[in-house]
This record gives sequence, structure tokens and C-alpha cells, in this order.
Amino acid sequence: MQVHKLTLDEFDEIDYQLIAIHSPLEDYRLAYYLNQNLPINLKKSPCDILIRDKGGETQFTRFVFEDTKDIAWSLVQNQNDAYIPSVNTNQGLFADSYDFSSKIYLIPEFKKVDYFLKIENGEVAVDTGKITNSIKKINRVSTVYAVDVEKIKSKNNLIF
Repeated sequence: MQVHKLTLDEFDEIDYQLIAIHSPLEDYRLAYYLNQNLPINLKKSPCDILIRDKGGETQFTRFVFEDTKDIAWSLVQNQNDAYIPSVNTNQGLFADSYDFSSKIYLIPEFKKVDYFLKIENGEVAVDTGKITNSIKKINRVSTVYAVDVEKIKSKNNLIF
């Protein structure tokens, strides 16, 4: 009997860059300013990212854009409140209320980061230094830096 062996080396390649953004801006407002300062046109995606954790579950909003060079841009929140449906015996107007518990993070290793800009590029080179310099020009953005994706333990949360 022959033994067939599959290698997963080609699937382990990381073909995206990740930029961390610290900003108190709302997600739609940050997407607007990114559209103004970068040659992109981010739009709100109808598919949110659902994350379940021991503290509850939450949905992270996502803004997406795919340009003509086959580069996919995604702006994603990093932190959001978790909600747990409360058990309520009241059958009145507020019977289906939710209790908010703690915060859930898309990438728990970076709890201070507010947003991530994920740039998926197949064979096209992207200059992250130029992009971070353009993002730094936005008012109310305090810090912007590129993240080394190899060091992130929760890479599976970035598959969307």
C-alpha cells in the first residue's frame, strides 16, 4: 500500500501586511479619513466578523476595498463589548435585553490597538512605510505602526 503525504508549506505563507492604528475615532469616520489620505475607497462590508470567547460573543465591523492591482484592504476594529443575553422572566417591552460584560479583542496580544488595517497582496509589493506616513497625517490618530504578523498567536482571527 502506498502512503501519500501532504505538505502544508504553501498554505503557511503569510501574504498580507498588518498595520495597527491607535485612534479614538469611530470606525466609519476613520474609514472616511483613510479614503481621503490613501488611494483607496473603503466601504462597509455587510459581513461582520463574529468572535466567540469565554466572556461572550461580539461582532467586529469591517470596511473593505479591492483595487485594480488585486490588493484587498480591510479596516477592522480590534476591541468591542461582548454581550450575553440576560435571563429575564419579564414578558414586557424590554424582555429581550442584553447584558454587556467585558471587552473582546480580535487580536488579544494587542489590547491597546483600536483598529487594524489588513493589506492582502498576492504578488504585488506594498510599501507599508509610505502607508503609515500617510495615516499619521490624519488628525486624532495618535500612533500607527506595522505589526510583525509572524509573532501573532491568534492569526486565525485574521482569516476573513
